[in-house]
Amino acid sequence: MTDEIGIVTPQKLHVSTPLEMVSGSTLPQYDLAYETYGSLNTDKSNAILICHALSGNHHVAGQYEGESTKGWWDGYIGPGKPIDTNQFFVVCSNNLGGCHGSTGPASINPLTGKVYGPDFPIVTCKDWVHSQNTLRQHLGIDAWAAVIGGSMGGMQVLQWAIDYPDQIRHAIVIAAAPKLSAQNIAFNEVARRAIMTDPEFHEGRFIEAGTTPKRGLALARMLGHLTYLSDDMMGSKFGRELREGKLNYNFDVEFQVESYLRYQGEKFATKQNFDANTYLLMTKALDYFDPAADFDDDLSKALSKATAKFLIISFTTDWRFSPDRSHEIVKALLDNDADISYAEVNSQHGHDAFLLPNDHYEGVFRAYIDRIHAESNQQTKTKSGGA
Repeated sequence: MTDEIGIVTPQKLHVSTPLEMVSGSTLPQYDLAYETYGSLNTDKSNAILICHALSGNHHVAGQYEGESTKGWWDGYIGPGKPIDTNQFFVVCSNNLGGCHGSTGPASINPLTGKVYGPDFPIVTCKDWVHSQNTLRQHLGIDAWAAVIGGSMGGMQVLQWAIDYPDQIRHAIVIAAAPKLSAQNIAFNEVARRAIMTDPEFHEGRFIEAGTTPKRGLALARMLGHLTYLSDDMMGSKFGRELREGKLNYNFDVEFQVESYLRYQGEKFATKQNFDANTYLLMTKALDYFDPAADFDDDLSKALSKATAKFLIISFTTDWRFSPDRSHEIVKALLDNDADISYAEVNSQHGHDAFLLPNDHYEGVFRAYIDRIHAESNQQTKTKSGGA
């Protein structure tokens, strides 16, 4: 029987210690918004960190008071679900530079008393992981039982395994890549140009101008969403179906797929109220992610100090981060004789598959999480002097 997490309340950690960032900039202080689910066991060996993707946030499961929308991975986190909150203490924070409670471009710069806007420093995956490690220390957790993430979240998992090998026992990397391809960087640049050329962008000072670059945000989201779906999925869902059953020979929306993309774009720019400067920062952080660059462009060297056990998952129709990109990670780990499991899951949903129900995916995921639970229990028994 699977129950629900129910109502959750976000928390906030204020960090007064300055954060020295990879870019050379310094954040004098910052806030991290986060949520937790489940309870820590006595020796704090059952904590799992979830890292979110580009448009995600810390609201990964459950729902807020008075709202019906559930967290973005609610199907996989909760009592009786693959990440069982009766067994694990689950944590997810909103990345720095975000727009859902953590310090970002829409926050007030304490040095000026004004909104950061475009003055917010460029943030990288290493910066996110460093701030997440500060949260780990705040929660009194010696090491994560696992760090888990899909897409951009999976890149953070890799960075965790490289930068903090003693603080992560298992790394689960889903639908990710060791760095972006030229094509992916190009997609991000087109999305950024859509935002930055919107007349309402005001060189990033749209909050001060009292505007929102909704048109640019909507176009960026349309482009992004297009890359998250597979051709097969779009074909089976929409095909060439017409909204009105006939061609009107004009430039209004005629095909159902056009209507769907416009809806997704408008929802992102209005109802979700995503900050445009945050979108720019997140895509740049994706572009910059390349841990092998610090190790003579050798991913095997980059992962040589990683001590975590790994589960790598890819999806057959994910053309944005194809299985070949996961194979690169697998090879680098095998070069280091790492403890690694790999699954290539058949799915028609493209890149979005890591968020959606799939029996094979859930089976692999649940089996691996059960392994982590067993190890956590054994660690607790050992510490308490049990057999």
